[in-house]
Amino acid sequence: MIRKILWVSTAVVGLNCGAVLAQEATKPKDAEQATRDVHSRFLTELPFSDKADFDSASRGLIAPLPDGVIKDADGKLIWDMKTYETFMNSETAPDTVNPSLWRQERLNNYSGLFEVTKGIHQVRGFDLSNMTIIEGETGLIIIDPLISTATAAAGLKLYHEKVNQKPVVAVIYSHSHVDHYGGVKGVISEDDVKAGKVKVYAPSGFLEHAVVENVYAGNAMSRRAQYMYGALLPKDARGQVGTGLGKTTSSGEVTLIAPTDIIGAKGEATEKATIDGIEVEFQLTPGTEAPSEMNMFFPDLKALGAAENATHTLHNILTLRGAVVRDPLIWSKYLDDTIGLYADKVDVVFAQHHWPTWGADKIKPFLADQRDMYKYINDQTLRLLNIGLTPMEIAEELKTLPPHLATKWYNRDYYGSMSHNVRAVYQRYLGFYDGNPANLDPLQPVAAGKKYVEFMGGADKAVEMARESFKKGEFRWVAQVMNHVVFADPDNKDAKELLADALEQIGYQTENGTWRSVMLMGAFELRNGVPEGAFSTASPDTIKAMTLDMYFDYMGIRLNGEKAANLPETAFNWNFTDTKQQYAMTLRNGALTYRKGVQIPDAAVGLELTRTALDDVTLGKSTFEKEIESGNIKLTGDAAKFKELFGMLDTFDVMFNIVTP
Repeated sequence: MIRKILWVSTAVVGLNCGAVLAQEATKPKDAEQATRDVHSRFLTELPFSDKADFDSASRGLIAPLPDGVIKDADGKLIWDMKTYETFMNSETAPDTVNPSLWRQERLNNYSGLFEVTKGIHQVRGFDLSNMTIIEGETGLIIIDPLISTATAAAGLKLYHEKVNQKPVVAVIYSHSHVDHYGGVKGVISEDDVKAGKVKVYAPSGFLEHAVVENVYAGNAMSRRAQYMYGALLPKDARGQVGTGLGKTTSSGEVTLIAPTDIIGAKGEATEKATIDGIEVEFQLTPGTEAPSEMNMFFPDLKALGAAENATHTLHNILTLRGAVVRDPLIWSKYLDDTIGLYADKVDVVFAQHHWPTWGADKIKPFLADQRDMYKYINDQTLRLLNIGLTPMEIAEELKTLPPHLATKWYNRDYYGSMSHNVRAVYQRYLGFYDGNPANLDPLQPVAAGKKYVEFMGGADKAVEMARESFKKGEFRWVAQVMNHVVFADPDNKDAKELLADALEQIGYQTENGTWRSVMLMGAFELRNGVPEGAFSTASPDTIKAMTLDMYFDYMGIRLNGEKAANLPETAFNWNFTDTKQQYAMTLRNGALTYRKGVQIPDAAVGLELTRTALDDVTLGKSTFEKEIESGNIKLTGDAAKFKELFGMLDTFDVMFNIVTP
């Protein structure tokens, strides 16, 4: 039997089923005194009397999210703001949430349709990201249609009800992350794009980077994103309160329509266009918050769309879900360019997360402080690594920004953090190895755990000593030690419970929304096991949007090299009759390589097919056997070799273990 080429799901990583799981789960615990002490320090060190952000977050509200929830056509719950609004109605943070994070997430609770300025509206609090709507001469220009079709459609519906009924004539993807394109089919159709009725704009490299992130490493990233966004956790004061960047990820259908117009294809720093009578200047910012990203300046509207390059948080240099390491140096330089190009020409800066910033007296300091923040992180990390400090030593040395930057709410550690960002800079320049030979080839976690436990005098002794450390509030140390015991003996209930308790307290203490989710998700799984389910960012539309080069690259990733290593060299010819493309693929030395535009005369297998037939097999709508039997795929040569190849392609289980071996 020939395996399907790729398992996919239409669900994004953040399924909102935490409440269902929580009913059957071991309940979280209270905050320890050491955690309450940390929160008290935050209350004295930060300017909580400053309420300006609350005025900005509520400014321009036209209508709230109806009923606080969004459901799809089948009645399935896709998005739930009502729960957040219910338990987060107090200004005073509970003991189990850092007061600074509590403040940020109360700001993120503002949801609905907002007017940014005349001609610009935003849908906020309908998903992790914002959807911006620009009114053109004949229709609407939508920037970033959220993650899910249901949330994007709900946002457009509210706009049509409250503002006007104009159709969508263009979509702009500001960058290549799924929360900025996934809901596109909720606001436009592929047929209208093909017919030329709607244009789709994206920065150069958009499609390639969207695929690389969501498919090539998508399985592992999807699993880690469950920890990062905490969507499986209950929404309450001991669970998920938000991510700092927004609340969480919606759980509807993820779609993608390939761009019709590429911005920056010729390598320009800026590029001008007129879209439905609206002048826009795109500032290309590759390598900042995403490998493919751009800001948008609307001169007639005196507005700047900062994509995700300047938001109300310290952002990630490397996300906890995993990604390509970003470049804070180039990030700071692009922000400086932004200031020089546009700061004197705009009355408002809006981004695709959080709330806008109005007025030149606020815009310039906001952009400059964000610029300085990324430059400081880059330069000071490099300074310390050049005097010999290792990643964790740098993280301990650079715990905070300089006072002027650190006390600005928009520079706080809500989504990125100083701790993991400085380590990301180290990784960018020097890689995973910290230079200490003892750390170059360490034992893998299970073997190391067994040795640690043996040296500590056994698991019982280690747990006993760690309990004393827990009482002292030494939660980081307890987590480190108990992790060794759990990997040495994954059935040790006492060790798992104590590790869960330590992670929970670290989660309660942190100001960072994603750190909180990661810690509490780890505690949840230690107590309750890995939940059932399989959620992937590799949606059908993402797979269909892959070029054939990308498709064959992903086949190589899935090939089990150990099984294929000793097989004789085998060639496969692929001939796509609809796209007029030919590929010659070679299996040799456990590696799958290909050449475009050629055929190998003595290939063992020849395939004549359409891209549509390949997509049907890929998406599980059919199988190779059925397509061959029906004549949609014509196979010549050695069919056994073909079956052998696809029998060696691994399928990836997204729910792999993280906190246990």
